Amino acid sequence: MNILHSIPQEDGFYMPAEFAPHEGCILIFPHRRDSWQNGAYAARKAFAQVIEQIAKSEKVLVCARYDDYDAARFLLPPWVRVVEMESDDSWARDVAPTFVTNGHTIRGIDWGFNAWGGLTDGLYFPWDKDNKMARKLCDLLNVDTYDKRDFILEGGSIHSDGEGTILTTEACLLSEGRNPSMTKEEIEAELKSCLGAEKVLWLPCGIYHDETNEHVDNICAFTAPGEVVLAWTDDIDDPQYAMSKQCLDYLNSVTDAKGRRIKVHLLPLPKPVTITAEECDGLDDMNGEPTRTPGERLAASYVNFYIANQHVVVPQFGDDNDSKALDILQTLFPTRQVVGIYARDILIGGGNIHCITQQIPSAES
Repeated sequence: MNILHSIPQEDGFYMPAEFAPHEGCILIFPHRRDSWQNGAYAARKAFAQVIEQIAKSEKVLVCARYDDYDAARFLLPPWVRVVEMESDDSWARDVAPTFVTNGHTIRGIDWGFNAWGGLTDGLYFPWDKDNKMARKLCDLLNVDTYDKRDFILEGGSIHSDGEGTILTTEACLLSEGRNPSMTKEEIEAELKSCLGAEKVLWLPCGIYHDETNEHVDNICAFTAPGEVVLAWTDDIDDPQYAMSKQCLDYLNSVTDAKGRRIKVHLLPLPKPVTITAEECDGLDDMNGEPTRTPGERLAASYVNFYIANQHVVVPQFGDDNDSKALDILQTLFPTRQVVGIYARDILIGGGNIHCITQQIPSAES
């Protein structure tokens, strides 16, 4: 593995779309007791279901701490690769490298990670193990790595169409805890040069009460070049309505890097999902303070799906809109099987299926 200090775009590299072919997928075995209830027992079962589904059509690599390696190896199928690697939590989307390609080979980008806001509004401290994972994974995979640790970015804050357009949210990338010394224009220039992009679309916001400062992967995702799904509610009394409406109005007003108008498919949200007292009791405190309180709204969204080579793996919440979301996505991904997995026990940790996964694109994407 070589550490690179050049510019990916100038080297001819770009971030492919998630719907492009994959070599594999990275996840991290859950362990943090203030994120995952009852010693992460239920979360591990949900992770395993996600992993087994993805592994039907692409290689899966699971990182587990020393203390959890045996449990991971016992729970997961033998064709899933498990490696020992320390981490602070289990959000592979945000701590694993972002992979870029030139059509022949892949390289990783090692962004800076500060737990979604550092000492300003980050979610835990320390985060040093997580901040080392991208470099370690590139070393493990023998992938050359761009050193971008001076720029704070999480994988959940960006989506690519693979044709020059990047989606992000202002609420996240302009937050005070990320890159406060940089202007919006400077952040946009960094995204373009690192991801080989020509245009950045800045949605104003994300999902209500999303503690990542509203990652884009919970509100909007590309399903094809020029097409997106947008999380939506018709309930005008829900604070999410105004947020989704702002995003819809914005998307209807812009074009992508190829000059195309964006075709927006509305993906209904489940009814508000709140955490129960029993679920809160299963979480350890963080520095003497509870991490969640009964009745707290969780950032549930069907947009937080993962596009595997032959499947689309979608969170389910026991809601009337579960099947509607699957039907819409099946129409948008006719060549893939759309599969729902009950994911409440993942959501309790703060994210969902897309957040716990990071695709490794095919070198020829």
